[in-house]
Amino acid sequence: MSKRLIVCLTGMPGAGKSTVAFFLKEKGFAVVTMGDAVREEAKRLGLEPTDVNLGKLMLKLRQDLGPSAVGHIVMQKLGRDGRSGNVVIDGIRSIPEVEVLKKVGYVKLLAIHASQGTRFKHLKERGRSDAPVNNNDFAGRDKRELSIGISEAIALADETISNNDLTLEQLKQRACGIIKVWLEEIERNA
Repeated sequence: MSKRLIVCLTGMPGAGKSTVAFFLKEKGFAVVTMGDAVREEAKRLGLEPTDVNLGKLMLKLRQDLGPSAVGHIVMQKLGRDGRSGNVVIDGIRSIPEVEVLKKVGYVKLLAIHASQGTRFKHLKERGRSDAPVNNNDFAGRDKRELSIGISEAIALADETISNNDLTLEQLKQRACGIIKVWLEEIERNA
């Protein structure tokens, strides 16, 4: 029986993770966004989905349930959806989250990296409710992400793409090339 490939995307906010997830969705991957899991929890609790509220909730979940908390929420979601195909998890922030997901598939960690200036521009263009208002907001968000272990996830990634000067097409080609190799690994090891 061949295992499902679970591509875990990590990187600082605005690096291009969601863009890569979108490309993989076009290739037939189911997409689960870690941030959406936190946003769903915020909605359940009646919290407005601002950056501050979502950040506090993410930290509280990890404080109450451990560093793999959001990974467990995502794993339950994968179990509920009943699908067994390949999945991309957008927004891994810690190695414990990756470890949890290894229970349900062949996990590979892909880091998307971009400079602060590039990331700030991406976040402003994206226009979500949690977009940084200014450089102080942006710096605070980076600090929060670093405090929960994202730097370890980025450092321990199986592959890294630098997304400073890539066009969308170049980013798509790099990501798809890496994923193709990982799919071939699964086939060889099946």
